Amino acid sequence: MKPSFYSVRLLSVMALLGIILLSCKDEENPTTVPDVSLGTTALGNVLTGSGGKTLYFFASDVDGTSNCSGTCKETWPVYYEENLTLGTGLKASDFATITRADGDKQTTYKGWPLYYFKNDTKAGDVAGENVGNVWMVAKSNYTVMLASRQLVGNDGKSYTFDTKEGSGKSLFLTDSLGRTLYAFANDKNNVNKYTKADLSNNATWPIYEVSSTIGEIPSALARTDFTTITAVGKTQLTYKGWPLYYFGADQGQRGSTKGVSVPRPGVWPVVNSSSPVAPNS
Repeated sequence: MKPSFYSVRLLSVMALLGIILLSCKDEENPTTVPDVSLGTTALGNVLTGSGGKTLYFFASDVDGTSNCSGTCKETWPVYYEENLTLGTGLKASDFATITRADGDKQTTYKGWPLYYFKNDTKAGDVAGENVGNVWMVAKSNYTVMLASRQLVGNDGKSYTFDTKEGSGKSLFLTDSLGRTLYAFANDKNNVNKYTKADLSNNATWPIYEVSSTIGEIPSALARTDFTTITAVGKTQLTYKGWPLYYFGADQGQRGSTKGVSVPRPGVWPVVNSSSPVAPNS
């Protein structure tokens, strides 16, 4: 039996009502804007928070605690969100929450506390980059980062960047998780002279292995100073010709610098932009 004119019309009206109801529902529940996303800036893709504003890392926070308080906190407002929603390309496992010394909570990324910069006024601003040589835009794929803290050797003594005993913060390279990187004084330019072919000493001073493609580098450092070499079958990152290593006794602890005194100061120094170029011979 063919449907009547009235039944066809009724079906059409019901379908139209369904479309209207769905449309209203969409308007009542707009697409959620992520709390943290990857935003485009003049410095490439960076982590962004409210209103698309750039988030930052502080070199002094290498140990995973916030060292920005008082007037610093006024200039660099803390970022915190209790129940994070994330944009494409970000993993929940990289984010965590810490409780600061002042009792406030703060969101971290790969262990680095996150901040805004008060002079950034809109999405895409990156005016905080390299302020004081210790602030870095937050990126998801740094190959190296900068740390700033007192160097303390395996002997428990305090050292300065020039490998002498003394107090004061030093600037030095770490990996993206804040683990200190070292050079070996006996290495030559882009030549690893330490690691044995059988890797029997690699556990003591592990090679800093990277992929053949170097990721992001803080703008305070010259990207051209970085390259990779093949050492005992591993791809090792070098800086100014110095092959880079971890120190096994640091046990992967963020900001630990025990290697600066082993076996004596100057044999395994940390490095930064003031380090000399590795010798060719």
